[in-house]
Formats: sequence, structure tokens, C-alpha cells
Amino acid sequence: MVYAFDTNIVIHLMLGTQSVHDNRVDAMERGEQFAIPPFVNYEILRGLMIKPVPKHEKAYKIICSDCSIGEMDLAAWVRAAELYAELYAKRFTVKDSDILIAAYCMVNGYRLVTNNISDFENISGLDYVDWT
Repeated sequence: MVYAFDTNIVIHLMLGTQSVHDNRVDAMERGEQFAIPPFVNYEILRGLMIKPVPKHEKAYKIICSDCSIGEMDLAAWVRAAELYAELYAKRFTVKDSDILIAAYCMVNGYRLVTNNISDFENISGLDYVDWT
């Protein structure tokens, strides 16, 4: 299985939140893999560029060392548009960033790790878990 980290989980890892760290170590010991969705990479990098904190920059480099950094291919963009249309028809409002992260995970068959369950609970078919 591949676990894809939401932005809030990357921040927890950068800050050393014990439960998130422990879950990551457990997954590593089981041979699981990790990915950072492209929008998450963007959010983390922009934050580090706006407010550079050397220890956070170092932590992010370490996190990235055993993660693949994803790319949005055409299938992910199409899935994102489909998700938007599905949510719109049900009158649910979900941020574009969360739709893009969800679509990336869905087309790649990844499980999203997030502690913002409410951001994703209306997206049917998304596999997610909270490590906090």
C-alpha cells in the first residue's frame, strides 16, 4: 500500500507529532510506501519560502527522502473534474485543493493520511485514514 500525506500530516511529521511519527514507522516496518501529492508539495514549499525555518526545511527534506513526489496526469485532472461535478450535484462544498489531493490519491490507488476528515468525508470512494 502507498500512503499519501495530506498537508496537515506533513506538518505533523515536520513538527515531530508522536502519534503520526509512530504510525509512519509502523507502516515503514510493514514495507509500505509513501507519496506526497503534488498540491501538498506546493503548499509545503510555498510555506517554507514565505517563512523559511531551517529546521522545518531540513525536516521536509528528510520526509521527502523516502516519499515519491507525485505529478498530476490527465487522468487525475479528469477525476478531479468528475469529483467536483459529483459534489456540486449533491450541494457539497469542497475546496479545490482537497479535490485535487483526493483525485490524485484515487487514480493512483493511494490511501490518504489526513487529520482533516471533514474535508474529505463527502468524497465517495476515497480511501483515507487519520494517524493523529
